[in-house]
Amino acid sequence: MMRQKRARKIEGSGAKAVKNVISAVLVLYTLIAIYLIGSTVLNSFKTKSELINNTMGWPRSFTLENFRQVIVEDHFLGYLGNSVILVVASVIVLCIVASMLGYALAHYQFKGKALLENYFLLGLMFPIQLGILPLFVMLSRLHLTNTLPGLVLIYAANLSFSTVLFTNFFRGLPGSVLESARIDGANDFQVYIRIVTPISKPVISTVALISFIQIWNDFFMPLVFLTKTRVKTLTLAVYSYSANFLANWNKIFAAITIALIPIVIIYFLFSEQIVDGLTGGAVKG
Repeated sequence: MMRQKRARKIEGSGAKAVKNVISAVLVLYTLIAIYLIGSTVLNSFKTKSELINNTMGWPRSFTLENFRQVIVEDHFLGYLGNSVILVVASVIVLCIVASMLGYALAHYQFKGKALLENYFLLGLMFPIQLGILPLFVMLSRLHLTNTLPGLVLIYAANLSFSTVLFTNFFRGLPGSVLESARIDGANDFQVYIRIVTPISKPVISTVALISFIQIWNDFFMPLVFLTKTRVKTLTLAVYSYSANFLANWNKIFAAITIALIPIVIIYFLFSEQIVDGLTGGAVKG
């Protein structure tokens, strides 16, 4: 008994130590992230001369000249509009297609179902960037390069994570509810629209929010497929300032601050929904 108690005590102290180390790492990471974001925002209100002489300090006098140059002179709102259109369209198409696939995999039996499920699981291991060459060839033949719809198709086709999440969630739905709706005369599409979709709001919001953040911050795909100025996204606009970093130093901080605003708002408003949707799908799976 004494040995068992001692072993449990040692095990408990070891688990507590690991927990403390993880907590310390997370706190350190959070402090670094807050510092970097805070310094970026503060530097966006400094003049170019003050950035050189007072890079890390508090602004001596706040100025909006950097934002005026970025928005008015460099037409930054046009790039912002391109990003909004791209993200909203991609998320809508992605959620519709992934939810239908997840519902079919969870509640239908057909040949090749196991193979299809493993195919989506396998897709989680490989980033979409590995298929950049065939994607470029395909969009070129469809004359969709340098267009937002072409990039929407690419983002909407990145279905692996979303489909797995939807499938796990739908498998936890009570089959009796779906069967009772069919007995009442509802067809499969009506069951999906009227019953499945309303009770799937947690996982839909999770997929939408995670996809929004990923697409909003994506740089690689727009860099490859959007070379014309009229269709550039926010990330490409920010990158364009780095070609002459010293001359555009003040503009870079203002541009990054504008690009951060939607992400920060979404994080503070919907972080709980993201966690609930992910954990809910995991438990139901």
